Amino acid sequence: MTPKDRDLLALLRLNAREPVSSLARKLGVSRSTVQDRIRRLEDSGVIAGYAVSLGEDKAAQGVRALVTISVEPSRSAEVVSSLKHVSALDAIHSVSGKFDLVAVARTASPAEMDTLLDSVGRVPGVVRTESAIILSTKLDRR
Repeated sequence: MTPKDRDLLALLRLNAREPVSSLARKLGVSRSTVQDRIRRLEDSGVIAGYAVSLGEDKAAQGVRALVTISVEPSRSAEVVSSLKHVSALDAIHSVSGKFDLVAVARTASPAEMDTLLDSVGRVPGVVRTESAIILSTKLDRR
């Protein structure tokens, strides 16, 4: 990946819908060069896709939480496999430290979050969970 590729990715992270002509001006290259770079980054898997980002007021409609999870050492794959089927979990990360996994959860209400957290704690192989409700997002570069 070249420095121009990294610059292009930084611009796309800010606004993935920015016109190619505008990206080309900002990068000091031609439109066709930007189109070729984007196609190459997509083909190589560097750009895996594009997504909709909700505005803070839309994302706030509901409850989000970070859920840290301790897992029995020999059951990690089994736990992750079970959690992948929980649609209220937006992401599951393997981490180092006191916990083994960190999940990002999203529900419509505090009551639903309570139910979700209880169900995560009941997954076979889960030893302990701890959660932190997200109050606001100060920076999100996704």
